[in-house]
Amino acid sequence: MRALTFSRFGDPSVLEVRTVPAPAAAPGVAVIQTHAIGLNFADVYRRQGRYHLVGEPPWIAGYEAAGEIAMLDPRDGAWRLGQRVAFADAPLANAELVAVPVDQLIPLPDDVSCELAAALLLQGLTADYLVHDSYAIRSGDRVVVHGAAGGVGLLLVQLAHARGAEVIALASSESKRAAASRAGASHTADSTGDWVAAVEAATTSGADVIYDSVGTTVLDSLRATRTGGTVVFYGMAGGTPPPVDPRLLMDRSLRLIGGDLWNVLRTADDRRARAMRLFDEVRAGRLVVTIAERFPLDRGADAHRAIEGRGRIGKLLLIP
Repeated sequence: MRALTFSRFGDPSVLEVRTVPAPAAAPGVAVIQTHAIGLNFADVYRRQGRYHLVGEPPWIAGYEAAGEIAMLDPRDGAWRLGQRVAFADAPLANAELVAVPVDQLIPLPDDVSCELAAALLLQGLTADYLVHDSYAIRSGDRVVVHGAAGGVGLLLVQLAHARGAEVIALASSESKRAAASRAGASHTADSTGDWVAAVEAATTSGADVIYDSVGTTVLDSLRATRTGGTVVFYGMAGGTPPPVDPRLLMDRSLRLIGGDLWNVLRTADDRRARAMRLFDEVRAGRLVVTIAERFPLDRGADAHRAIEGRGRIGKLLLIP
């Protein structure tokens, strides 16, 4: 089978499509033929050597895709060959065939396409736990979203807006801020300017919660949060965050929460219930999934350049 691989860490030029051995089905493990693969910043971190990887070189990144069951152990009778499924937390996804534990499979309803699932699930499940688990957004909360026009950001803006929050969206360009406004943001600010002052002007006393996926901005996020407020740190798109002095938290009764999807998807039932909640939001029109661009697997390096360039609005997909 063909897979997008890298044998050393570096810039997108280290990526190459190679023919590698195909996985095999086993009891409790199905082989999925992928139709659409979600590209995420975590895949960039893996290529750079900054995030956990599975196996030995040549490495295959990716944790999210959708397709159909191509191989199945006969003892896994709850599933069937050809069934459309998706997954958001199984490694080696940047390939034509992926071995996935059946407990991690999410069956796709007839009205959910493979592209929609691959564009929604990992980032959508992330946005879902951010607004329900990391900080339970309530109506009237003042919520700041970093990277508001990115894959998670656009979904997070919409989910926060649907829960009655006043959303302040941070983005680096006018077109991205416009996209965040269309998604439900009440205010926008230029993330390359003095966005802390903009948040203070929009909230008077500071934000109730700031969702920080940039990393290097954590200290500024704490500064822009009200006394007793919360910063949820869940990504490092801008680099490794600086150390935080606990006195800073104590002096203003601030909360700094870490968030990682792998700690939330604990059981098969939980995974599927959360996914179905997202599909319901899409059906109700409260959640619109934006696919920025589709790249053939052979152009995986171009896709990595695109996501690092931050010029796209929405999700990037790899198409095998």
